[in-house]
Amino acid sequence: MRAAFHRKALLYKGSDNLAYTALYRKFRPLKFNEIVGQEHITQTLKNQIISNRVGHAYLLNGVRGTGKTSTAKILARAINCLNSVDGEPCNECDICKATLAGTLTDIVEMDAASNNSVEDIRTIREEVNFLPTMAKYRVYIIDEVHMLSTGAFNALLKTLEEPPEHVKFILATTEPQKLPATILSRCQRFDFKKISNSDIIKRLKIVCEESGLNATEDALKIIAVLSEGALRDALSILERCIQDGSNQITEEKIKDLVGIPNFDIINEITTDIINNNVVECLNKVNQVLDTGKDATNILLEIVKYLRDILLFQTTKDEGIYSKNEIEKIKDLLKNVSKERIIKLIYKLSELENDIKWSSQKNIMFQAGILRACSPDENNGIEELEKRLNNIEEKINSGKLGNTEIPTSVKITEPVINNPIPKIESETKKINNQSKTLDVKIGKEDPKINEEWKNLVNQFKAEGKIMIYTNLLNTRLTKINDLFIGIEFPNGLTPFGKTILEKSENMNELVNKVSMLYGKEIKIKLVDLAKKESVGETTLLENFAKDNNLKINVIEE
Repeated sequence: MRAAFHRKALLYKGSDNLAYTALYRKFRPLKFNEIVGQEHITQTLKNQIISNRVGHAYLLNGVRGTGKTSTAKILARAINCLNSVDGEPCNECDICKATLAGTLTDIVEMDAASNNSVEDIRTIREEVNFLPTMAKYRVYIIDEVHMLSTGAFNALLKTLEEPPEHVKFILATTEPQKLPATILSRCQRFDFKKISNSDIIKRLKIVCEESGLNATEDALKIIAVLSEGALRDALSILERCIQDGSNQITEEKIKDLVGIPNFDIINEITTDIINNNVVECLNKVNQVLDTGKDATNILLEIVKYLRDILLFQTTKDEGIYSKNEIEKIKDLLKNVSKERIIKLIYKLSELENDIKWSSQKNIMFQAGILRACSPDENNGIEELEKRLNNIEEKINSGKLGNTEIPTSVKITEPVINNPIPKIESETKKINNQSKTLDVKIGKEDPKINEEWKNLVNQFKAEGKIMIYTNLLNTRLTKINDLFIGIEFPNGLTPFGKTILEKSENMNELVNKVSMLYGKEIKIKLVDLAKKESVGETTLLENFAKDNNLKINVIEE
C-alpha cells in the first residue's frame, strides 16, 4: 500500500519546478485496492473485468469525496489495460501511462455542470461511431450527470441504450433522483457510502507519513469527524493545516483554522443556562459578542454542543471532543436530564429562527438566552422529586400519617415525571414555598390510553403531522358518561388548540375516540397547565397545610 502511494507521489510531483499539487490529487487512488471504504463496489467491478462481463453503462452515485471519480478513472484504465492482473490496471503499460498523463483521446472526461447542452451530447453521439485509436474501448466519463438538460438526456438516451461494442459510459452523480427513469434503467448502479472515521484516519496516517507531517491522534480524529465521511474533504482540511509552512498538526490548530469556537466558553455558557445562572450567563454572552462574534453563529454552536451532549449521553459517541472535554461533559450531565436538553435544543432553535427576521439580533439573542435561563423553563424540579414521590405513595395507599383518605381520591400520574406547567409567580419558588398539586377524583383506563397512543401514532402514519404533533404525550380521561377529556400535561398552546378544534379535525377525533369507547361521546380538551382548583375537602386542606402544599381537587 505504501509503495503504491510512494510511486504515485513521484508520478504527480515530478520535479521541484512543477506547480504545487493539492493533496487530494497527489494521493488520488490508482488501483481499486486503494479506494477507501467501498470494497462492496470495487470487488464487484474487479470480478466483472476478470470474467470479461463489463457492462456498457455504469452509474456511480454517492456523496462528495467518496471515490466516484477515482473509481471511474480506474475502471476506464482497467478495461483497456494491456497487462491487467486480478482486474487491476497495471499503470505501467502504454495505455495506462497515456491515460495517467491525460494524452489518451480514447478516454474522455466530461463535466456535465459546464457541458450540459444538447450540442455537447450530439458531439458524443458523432464520436462513438469511430473506433478507438489505441485502446480497446472508447470510454466516456460524465461527471455530475444530473446537471444535463432535459434535451441533453433525450439526446443521450438512444446512444446509452444501444452503444457500439467499443464504447462504454461511466456516469457519476451526487443526486441520482434528478436523473430520468429511462437513464437509470439503462445503467448498472453502484451506491457509494460515506467513509467511516476509522478508515479516514488510517488513510490520513499514510498521507502524513508520505508527506513528512506530524499529526496527533486527536487531530486526525477531529479531521475525520469534520469531513463527514468524505475523504477528499479530510485531505483538504489536512492541507489547510500545513499552509503556514509547519508540519506539526494539533487539534487546537485545526479548531482555529475551521472556526470551531473555544470549547470552554461554549461549555460555560451552556452550563450557566442549565443551572439557571442568569447573571453569569449574560456576562459571558456579552463578552463573546464584544469580540465581534455573530450572535447567530454563537447560538448555532450552543445548539450543536447540546446536540453532542445528547448524543454522548445516548450513544457514548465522543465526536470531536478530547478526553478532558468529555470529562466536563460528564460533569454537566450530572445536573441535567435528557428531556431538559431536548427542550433547550427546541427553544434555542426557535430563537435562531426569530433572530433571522430581527433587525436587532444581539438584543433578541440576549433576551432568548435570558428566557432559557429562567427557572420557569426548568423541568427538572430535582429538589421536589423525593418529596413528591413520598406524597404520591401516601395518597395512593390511602393514608397520610394517621389520617385515612377516601379511596376515590388519587393523584394524577407521577407528577414529577411530567413537565411542571407554568406556575403562578407566588408559588414558583422551589424552597419553602407552597406548591400546587392537582389531585384528581375520577377514573383513568390504562388499556384505553395504550390504545390512544397507537391511535395518535396512526395520525403520523397517515401524514396528518399537525394533529400528531399536538397530541403527543396526551392521555384520555373519562369526565362523565357523555364527555371524554383529552388531557395535555405539558399545556395546550393557542396554535395547537386552533388546529385540533378545526371542524374536520375535531370530527375525526370524536369518531376515533367513540370507536375506542364503543359508544358515541363528546370530547373536551383539558389544559392541565391552566386547570383551576374545584373545591377542596377539609382533609386535603389539612394535608396541604402540614406539607406546605396547595392541592386542587378536580371532580369529574
